[in-house]
Amino acid sequence: MAGNHSSHNRFDLLSKIRELTRSIVGDICSGRSPILRIDQFSSYCADVSGTCCCSYDLPKRKEITMLQREGQARRLDLMLRVLLIVQHLLQQNKHCSKRDIYYMHPSAFKEQSVVDRAINDICILLQCSRHNLNVVSVGNGLVMGWLRFAEAGRKFDCISSPNTAYHIPVQVEDVEDIISVAEYILIVEKESVFQRLANDQFCRKNRCIVITGRGYPDIPTRRFLRLLVGTLHLPAYCLVDCDPYGIDILVTYRFGSMQMAYDAKYLRLPEIRWVGAFPSDSENYQLPQQCLLNLTAEDKQKAEGILHRCYMEREVPHWRSELQLLLDRGVKFEIEALSANSLTFLSDNYLPSKIKRGVHL
Repeated sequence: MAGNHSSHNRFDLLSKIRELTRSIVGDICSGRSPILRIDQFSSYCADVSGTCCCSYDLPKRKEITMLQREGQARRLDLMLRVLLIVQHLLQQNKHCSKRDIYYMHPSAFKEQSVVDRAINDICILLQCSRHNLNVVSVGNGLVMGWLRFAEAGRKFDCISSPNTAYHIPVQVEDVEDIISVAEYILIVEKESVFQRLANDQFCRKNRCIVITGRGYPDIPTRRFLRLLVGTLHLPAYCLVDCDPYGIDILVTYRFGSMQMAYDAKYLRLPEIRWVGAFPSDSENYQLPQQCLLNLTAEDKQKAEGILHRCYMEREVPHWRSELQLLLDRGVKFEIEALSANSLTFLSDNYLPSKIKRGVHL
C-alpha cells in the first residue's frame, strides 16, 4: 500500500468505487461469479527467534471472496451495503461513525463487528485509510500542555492554561499551525493519571505535552500523536500500569493493532520510549506489599500472547525482558500505587527524575 493515505481525495475514491462496482456488476451480468481478492495484513507473527521477515507494509496473503460460497456471499453483500453508504458520504462530503453505519441496517448487520470488518475490507480494496472514507471515530483522547494549534478554523490554545484538558480533534487531517515550546511528550495510559498530573500542575512545572487515550488509544489519538512527533520532533515517553494490559497498550502505540494492521505504518509510533511502570519499580520505590496484586489467569494468558509476538524479540527485546520478569514475579501494580509514597510523588519525583536521568526503555 504505497503512498500517503492522507493524499487521497474523495473524488479519487469515488472513481475507485465506481470501478469496483462496475466490475462486480459486469461479472454478474455476464453470468460469472464476482471474485474479490482482499489483501491480508498482520502486525506480527509467532516467530520469537527474532529472525522473521515480517513487514508492516506488505500483505501476508490474499483472501479470495466469491459469491459461490454462502458465507462469503453474505460477506460480499454486507460489504456492498457499507460501500454504498460510504459512496453517499463522499458524494455529500459528510462524515459519520461506524456505529452510525451499523444502525442504518441493524437487522442485516446483526453486530458491530460485521461493519468493522466491511470497512477494513473496503479500505484495503481502495488502498486508503478509514478517515479517507469519511468514517470517523468518536474521539476519546485528551491533551494538555505547552501546545497551540488550529483545527478547521478553531484555535486550541493549551499554552494559556497548560493544565487544562482539551479533546483531541477527530479529524486530524484538519489540524494545522502547530506551535509548541515543549521539551517532550508524555503519553499516559489512563484518564485518572492524566487528571492527577493536571491537579499537580505538572505541565506548569515541566515544559511538556501530556496525552491520554483513556486506555487503548483510538485512531484520532494515535494519528494526532504521530502528527505532533513528526512536526515537533520531540521525544515521546509512555507511562502505563505495570500489568500485561498496560504493556499491550504500550505496544499498540509502538507497533499498531492487529485489527488495523493494513494501516499500521500510518498509526504506529516507533520513537516511543517506555518510562514506566517497570516491575523493578515496586522495589526501587518501596511499594507496600498491599499495593501488589497477584496476576490472574487472564493476565498470564495475555502476557504469554504478547511474549510470542515476533516484534518483541526482534525490535524491543528489553521490553520483552521486562514483561517476562513481570510474569515470573507473578504480581502487578497500578501507576497510582506510587501515591503510597506521597500523593504528588508521581508528578514531583518519579516522572521528572526518570526523564532527567534517562531511565527509560
